[in-house]
Amino acid sequence: MADFTYLTACSIDGYIADADNSLQWLFDVPAVESDSTIPDFIDSVGVLAMGATTYSWVLEHEAVLEHPEKWHGWYGDRPTFVFTHRDLPPVPDTDIRFVSGDVTDHLGALRAAAGTRAVWLVGGGELVGAFDDAGALDEIRLNMVPVALGGGAPLLPRRITSDRLSLVEVRQVGQRVDLRYAVRRTAG
Repeated sequence: MADFTYLTACSIDGYIADADNSLQWLFDVPAVESDSTIPDFIDSVGVLAMGATTYSWVLEHEAVLEHPEKWHGWYGDRPTFVFTHRDLPPVPDTDIRFVSGDVTDHLGALRAAAGTRAVWLVGGGELVGAFDDAGALDEIRLNMVPVALGGGAPLLPRRITSDRLSLVEVRQVGQRVDLRYAVRRTAG
């Protein structure tokens, strides 16, 4: 069965976007050229799941509709489920599936699309919280960068207590700290 993994960058005070829904703070942190963390993770992924705000940000910030080769460069041909209640444009020549309703209605399709590979819960935090509510969150991977935002979109607007989280790995990558937690499921 596919694991459901939330991998995201976050500030040291627990936000994934600032109060203006911007990620510029993330790009201001120097990258480490030899870092293979994200490419190695993406190689393990069979399908992506993201919310409409995350999808819209990628479209707008990276001009992906005009340059769909960017999407293919990042995610290959992996299917992507976008959870939304509004009409959004698909990226040309991709397997984008717009879905709505409760995440439990789509768990079977996500597992089938992933096969033996991981389901990457790209974000946002509210969507990932809904997966946890449904008992479908197995792992949280945080790429924590040295920025304090003081507000914005929270990492995960749910209470998950320490009895459900087990620290698996801690790595320093340049100025970033990567944290990996196993999540004990409550249902599903």
